[in-house]
Amino acid sequence: QVQLAESGGGFVLPGDSLRLSCAASGRGFSSYNMGWFRQAPWNERECVAAISWRSNAPYYKDSVKGRFTISRDNAKSTVYLQRDRLILEDAGVYYCAERGPRAHLEIRADKYEYWGQGTQVTVST
Repeated sequence: QVQLAESGGGFVLPGDSLRLSCAASGRGFSSYNMGWFRQAPWNERECVAAISWRSNAPYYKDSVKGRFTISRDNAKSTVYLQRDRLILEDAGVYYCAERGPRAHLEIRADKYEYWGQGTQVTVST
C-alpha cells in the first residue's frame, strides 16, 4: 500500500520561495511518475508539475515555468517542488500524486492512482 505525505506548506508573501516535499512509503518509488497538483477554491485540481520515473523532460504548467522546479530523490523516496517568486495565483492546496509503474507521464488527475492529503499554501500580502 502506497502512502504519500506532503509537507512544507504555509503562509508566504508574494515573491517568496517555498519548497514542498512529498515522502512516499511502499516499494517501487523509483518506477513511478510523480505529479504535483494544485487546487484553489472553486477550481478543479490541476497539474502544475510532473516528473517521470526516468526523471527526464519534466512537465510544467505554463504559468509556473521558470519559477517552479520539480525533482526527486529515489534514495529517499521523496519528490520536491521548489517554488520561487511566488504570486497570489500560486495559492491553494498542493497534492502530490503517484502514477505507474513505468507509465507515460500524464497531467490528468484521473490518471494518478495514489494521492497525499495535501498541504495548504497561502500567498497573501
